[in-house]
Amino acid sequence: MGDFLGRKWGIVSACLVFSFGVALQMGAKAIPLFVVGRIFAGLGVGMVSCLVPMYQSECSPKWIRGAVVSCYQWAITIGLLLASIVNNATQHRGTDAAWQIPTGIQFIWAAVLAGGMSLLPESPRYLIKRHRDEDAAKSLARLTSSSPHDPEVALELDEIRANLRAEEELGESSYADCFKMTHNKILFRVLSGIFLQAWQQLTGINFIFYYGTTFFQRSGISDPFLISVATNVVNVGMTVPGIWLIDRAGRRSLLLIGAAGMLVCEYIVAIVGVAVSESNLAAQKVLIAFVCIYIAFFAATWGPIAWVITGEIFPLNVRAKAMSMATASNWLWNFGIGYATPYLVNPGPGNANLGVKVFFIWGSTCVGCLIFTYFCIPETKGLSLEAIDVLYQNTTPIHSVAYRRRLIAEEEALGPVGMQEKELGHEKEKSGEHVESV
Repeated sequence: MGDFLGRKWGIVSACLVFSFGVALQMGAKAIPLFVVGRIFAGLGVGMVSCLVPMYQSECSPKWIRGAVVSCYQWAITIGLLLASIVNNATQHRGTDAAWQIPTGIQFIWAAVLAGGMSLLPESPRYLIKRHRDEDAAKSLARLTSSSPHDPEVALELDEIRANLRAEEELGESSYADCFKMTHNKILFRVLSGIFLQAWQQLTGINFIFYYGTTFFQRSGISDPFLISVATNVVNVGMTVPGIWLIDRAGRRSLLLIGAAGMLVCEYIVAIVGVAVSESNLAAQKVLIAFVCIYIAFFAATWGPIAWVITGEIFPLNVRAKAMSMATASNWLWNFGIGYATPYLVNPGPGNANLGVKVFFIWGSTCVGCLIFTYFCIPETKGLSLEAIDVLYQNTTPIHSVAYRRRLIAEEEALGPVGMQEKELGHEKEKSGEHVESV
């Protein structure tokens, strides 16, 4: 959809698909039609979650790209909070309004997104990919509040074109090309995005938001709905520091800090839950406190940064397809964890009856997050999407912090024009190597 209709109209179309699904749910009188509506709504959400971070990454200046894309996750947390409040407000209604109000209110946000996107310019990188150079100049000029004939606009478009040409010489933009081992490390980048989204879900965050009410009830907490609202408030509030930090502290370091903080909190929750009885009020307060601290670590790090990184690490030629696979990974693991959790925590025949001990699993997966980040996620703060290609070609994630500093220092020393000429020469050299090898 992103390559066929474009980023802009792809998002608008996704909102229409989502709205159709919501309409089916609202009109359902039996489960089958409601399920069909959920399927269409899910397709719409999946398309939006692929296209929005990609559009933001391609349209944002490099020095605030992380913060802009992080606002996507912030909007998600606000939606979760509003859903929790609406659910809490309608839970005691004895009519169909108890579920129709939370379902129908989704029309509003779809209309806001579709209406807003219809007024925004198309991604200039998508337009270059479609060889619509004049439209790309107008789009970039509008995004930067300058003239289409501004030298800076022409310079940036030339850099995008040069990178795209180098990518096109290596192959088409098919799904098969996402799994080719090239000097551009496309396979490594695609797998990094897919596994990053998987690890984000494996932190266990959706256990709290999907089953938090039931979990807190079984832990002896009297009003689990209010605790659910409180955890959503933490999620919204702590995403803001993440937005502020991501273009200052960097992506890689925040992911490492977040994984370490989450694994400590989750092990503490598991140990307290196992060692102390449900009747111990102080212990239950400790449990709630560390769940909230755990959510704070996630909200400031893994929540937004997973979307930031998957929006910026893929080459333009395969970006839409690679992003679609990363997003599919997120929702596949989201579904798998949501489906498996009741069997893991519930008592009774056929269930694991882990209860609070499930946090030992989430803590262990956060150890996996830590190891994965250290070996597979480079530091990309402050780099253009084209410079990220250069970084992947010439260094590894472990050494990326130093190489990133070198790239920025070279750009400051050579200036934009000199840096572009260097990158063009580098791409020609790489392309020549590829031709010789063929």
